[in-house]
Amino acid sequence: MTTTSNHASHTTKFIEVQGVEQTFKTAKGLFPALRDINLTIAKGEFVALIGHSGCGKSTLLNLIAGLTTPTSGALLCANKEIKGPGPERAVVFQNHSLLPWLTCFDNIYLAVERVFGGKETKAQLRARTDAALALVGLTPAAQKRPGEISGGMKQRVGIARALSMEPQVLLMDEPFGALDALTRAKLQDELLEIVARTHSTVVMVTHDVDEAVLLSDKIVMMTNGPAATIGEVLSVELPRPRKRVELAEDPQYVHYRKAVIDFLYTRQGHVEKAA
Repeated sequence: MTTTSNHASHTTKFIEVQGVEQTFKTAKGLFPALRDINLTIAKGEFVALIGHSGCGKSTLLNLIAGLTTPTSGALLCANKEIKGPGPERAVVFQNHSLLPWLTCFDNIYLAVERVFGGKETKAQLRARTDAALALVGLTPAAQKRPGEISGGMKQRVGIARALSMEPQVLLMDEPFGALDALTRAKLQDELLEIVARTHSTVVMVTHDVDEAVLLSDKIVMMTNGPAATIGEVLSVELPRPRKRVELAEDPQYVHYRKAVIDFLYTRQGHVEKAA
């Protein structure tokens, strides 16, 4: 199957992870979480990190986010070393982490103000906030507080808040993991459309094989921890736009899905998820 135009641009190194190791100090001594991680992500690429619980997926995402520092090795974004969080890298967590006392609008406005407040008027900041809400279809809920909306809507606000900062990289840690299957499917489809419009570079942690194949250009499969590393990288060369119903019967889709399942459950053996 021929690759589509979105793959043609995936030639430049945008995020680079070079020889990264991460060891944590614990009460029981040193815990080696990651070892020998080498990964290159191109601009505009959608990359899924998949593996069993405890394989260091979130640890790697936090390193790219700049929330933690590697024990050794280096991480670069646009040829600059990642030395901490930055507005060019926005994170969406599994628990939306919205401020419950603020409306949906104000939760997003806060992020917009932090990034653009120094150089734009209040009217421009409000316009950015409105645009982010519209992007995820939440304009009618602008004045509602998180306690008044569903889990799926809260996650949309979290995604809108991340996108409102116009990040070059969107980092997502199992953003749909806590949602029911139908809401999850709807948000996956919306994410496909948003990324097609914004051309964001996305790195997403997931446990879900179908989610990884549906959304990604590249699936990074991680070995079991401790001292987890990248076991295999699978390029997903399915044309875009992708439609889940059509893909379900597509032999290429079935092939990619089987390759990931084979890696996770045959070669890495099934590891029970930590409760």
